[in-house]
Amino acid sequence: MKYKGSCHCGKVAYEVEGEIKSAMACNCSMCQRKGSLLWFVPREQLKLLTPEENAATYLFNKHVIRHRFCTACGIHPYGEGTDPKGNAVPSNPSTTDTTVAAMNRKTSCFPFS
Repeated sequence: MKYKGSCHCGKVAYEVEGEIKSAMACNCSMCQRKGSLLWFVPREQLKLLTPEENAATYLFNKHVIRHRFCTACGIHPYGEGTDPKGNAVPSNPSTTDTTVAAMNRKTSCFPFS
């Protein structure tokens, strides 16, 4: 299934292809503050619909996940990192446009929040 997501103002938008079968509740300080649930997919399943430079990057702690956020509205629509095998993965289903209630609370990780 194809999902679309974005920040609040639309300056950062994407599509992601995949099946949401489960999500992970991250216990890091950032995800706990946002109440995020994460969905991980291979990076090639994420297609940016807006220029990559529209999203700034925030790194903290071990700098494992690149938390991407909009410089205009501040919303964090997705993050990027690598799995234990070194494969690039985005995350954050909470900013996708779907009928799944858990995903409609705005917050490829793709946070469900």
